[in-house]
Amino acid sequence: MNMSSNIDQAIFAKRKRANKVGLALSMAAMGLGMACLVWILSILFIKGFSAISLNMFLASTPAPGTDGGGLSNAIVGSLLLVGSCTLISTPIGVLAGLYLSEYGDRSRVASLTRFVTDIMLSAPSIVIGLFVYALYVAQVQHFSGWAGTIALSLIAIPVVVRTTENMLRLVPGSLREAAYALGAPKWKVAFMITLRAAQSGIMTGVLLALARVSGETAPLLFTALSNQFFSTDMNKPMANLPVVIFQFAMSPYDNWVALAWGGSLLITFAVLGLNILARVVFREKVPG
Repeated sequence: MNMSSNIDQAIFAKRKRANKVGLALSMAAMGLGMACLVWILSILFIKGFSAISLNMFLASTPAPGTDGGGLSNAIVGSLLLVGSCTLISTPIGVLAGLYLSEYGDRSRVASLTRFVTDIMLSAPSIVIGLFVYALYVAQVQHFSGWAGTIALSLIAIPVVVRTTENMLRLVPGSLREAAYALGAPKWKVAFMITLRAAQSGIMTGVLLALARVSGETAPLLFTALSNQFFSTDMNKPMANLPVVIFQFAMSPYDNWVALAWGGSLLITFAVLGLNILARVVFREKVPG
């Protein structure tokens, strides 16, 4: 009995030491990650806030070698691109996720859709940009805001599809059974009952998808490109914050570099706001 007790204590002590080592390594890794994040954000805030001014929201991007200027054309261009992306990706993603959850349990089409969705979720954004360039830009022979919208939509749609499917699967089956018992057809149960029950979680997925595409640069380099002048014509090259930041950050002009820091801070606040909205406002409404 004593020997068995000693063995148990030795095993317990060994596990306790392993747990402490694992916990220490985990805390060290978390601390390193947090330190890097705080370092990046602190530099961004210091340099970004110094570049924020009213002129940045009112003036267009300056020409090379000129002083002043702002990012109004890039801000409006980004809003148009992301807004158009939302109008395209939200209905397609929600309807596809609804089909996968409610109708696609044993369907080959659903299996293929899930497979393609997983591939698109892991595909590098620059590959999607090249795909849209070859499929659309090269055919019409010019860059445009619509091409950028298509590229961003191809990035956002898989996120919305996967989130919608997962949220719909969290809806209790008893809710569906009660609707069926009352004689409701399946399409009405899917749209009027299940979709409404999961609407908060679906909105969370849409906001997270928008947060992801808001800072994408590579796809827009091959599709929307950029525009020095203020333009709302989606059929022409369109300025946008990610590409302008990319171009200005590598320039030799001090005012361009300062505008790049200011634009980076604007995108950071936008993405942070979308993530807070997605995780806090809708947190208590996700079905479970």
